[in-house]
Amino acid sequence: MTGFIRAPGLVPLTPVRLRPAQRTVAHMAASVLLDYPTPQRLAGHGTVRAATGGLPGPVRERLWGFLDTAAELGEDALARHYVETFDLKRKCSMYLSYFLTGDTRKRGTALVRFVEAYRAAGWELDRDELPDFLPTVLEFSARGDPQIAAGLLGSHRQGIEVLRSALTGVGSPYAAVVEAVCLTLPPVSDEVRDRYLELITSGPPSEMVGLNALGPLEPFAPGGTNDREVRP
Repeated sequence: MTGFIRAPGLVPLTPVRLRPAQRTVAHMAASVLLDYPTPQRLAGHGTVRAATGGLPGPVRERLWGFLDTAAELGEDALARHYVETFDLKRKCSMYLSYFLTGDTRKRGTALVRFVEAYRAAGWELDRDELPDFLPTVLEFSARGDPQIAAGLLGSHRQGIEVLRSALTGVGSPYAAVVEAVCLTLPPVSDEVRDRYLELITSGPPSEMVGLNALGPLEPFAPGGTNDREVRP
């Protein structure tokens, strides 16, 4: 008996057709639901449900399914599950560049590219979080520049698919929210699928480099990074 489980294979999701306004709503809702479940965010779940009522069925049903489960679990249990899932499981990382670079020296360059993309749209990151945090990218898609955000999401699609697979594998209700996001994105290409299969087999690169030592992090992480920011 080993300590490993097989990650579920990629089940392609057929994208749904959304108007730009619907994609904005879907990405903002997913941003809220995928962020850490503070009491303030949980209090806004009713608003999320009301706002997503006009989304296509496959997207709406997944978001509402998560909302139902979150209500059943309650604040404390959902917060524990969030930490146990996203803070402690490498393949459940919510940081998109981590899947391509791992804890290697390339991570700093990848993070700077996110910052530059935000600045190109006239946005500055104003929260103590790394710029490749999926909820941040989704919020940028909804409130900032959807075309630039589409480039960020598309170039890290394999990471999103690994996250979806890993969340499904551990039976996390957050898998439904990531599925909803995937339904709003273009189809998965053969290249992305091949890279995804490689990632779920071998995992992200593992060269360990302390992120606090990376100079490029400082502009968007005032005072340097902290333990919560470097969850992977």
